Amino acid sequence: MIERWLVVRREVREALAADTPVVALESTLISHGLPYPANLDVARAAEAAVRKGGAVPATVAIHDGRLMVGLDDGDLEALATAPEGSVMKAARPSLAAAVARIGWAATTVSATMIAAHAAGIRVFATGGIGGVHRGALASAAGRLPTFDISADLEELARTPMIVVCAGPKAILDVPATLEYLETHGVPVVTIGQDLLPGFYSRSSGIRSPLSAPTLDHAAWIAGVQLSLGLGGLLVCVPVPEREALPDDAARDAVERAVRDAEDAGIHGPALTPWLLARIAEATNGASVRANTALIVNNARVAGQLAVVLARSSA
Repeated sequence: MIERWLVVRREVREALAADTPVVALESTLISHGLPYPANLDVARAAEAAVRKGGAVPATVAIHDGRLMVGLDDGDLEALATAPEGSVMKAARPSLAAAVARIGWAATTVSATMIAAHAAGIRVFATGGIGGVHRGALASAAGRLPTFDISADLEELARTPMIVVCAGPKAILDVPATLEYLETHGVPVVTIGQDLLPGFYSRSSGIRSPLSAPTLDHAAWIAGVQLSLGLGGLLVCVPVPEREALPDDAARDAVERAVRDAEDAGIHGPALTPWLLARIAEATNGASVRANTALIVNNARVAGQLAVVLARSSA
């Protein structure tokens, strides 16, 4: 049983026992998402935003054979300053290997959901989910389909958790990602607008499958989803206006980066970091500022949603 490997921080454990809202946070953004000290600053800011929303934060990571649900500041700093290449990235397919080793492993969306659900947490905040990569389902430029589809999507289908994000990452095949989620029975709800957020920008130009005019309405849908036992639900929140890239500028930067990657023959695990770096270069760092802003904003909204969810189920 997973409980054998689970270590829940005392503050988180006491909050769950008292039915106080708790929000899980992933740790991959600390170890693989941003350079030091920006990674540590964002991790601390995300935890503070959850508290501001009225909930208790529980950043999830793996250390020396333990699934840790809730990290202290020393743990956050250890992850943020770990030597490059020393922190394993753990998703569902690699979770057992990550737990079986000594040292740190950072949890992606799927691994965070598994650990958080085992601890009894119902709400999780992240930046953007993984999804169907371009070229995964159809041949392009004479190449065969790659079938490169994130484990995040399957986890949303099987694990009953409310995941707050800024939509699928903009470098993905977003329409195919939405279709995949629909096929697997995962509702996608956007708060406050009819169009799906564009991650770096406020709008992707693609209609959201569902929309909720207010956070309270989204929390009501989330509560019903959990009570029906139908698996996870994705709640999408646009990046704050002040840090958002214009819609056209964001799409142009992404498309240009994707073309450059194809020309350079970049693929596999190296593709995502390469694209993100290229987009940051093309936008003079504006994409990085948008990314950090949406991470913190999602954490704040998740905290608020967890509070409303707890109140409605009391």
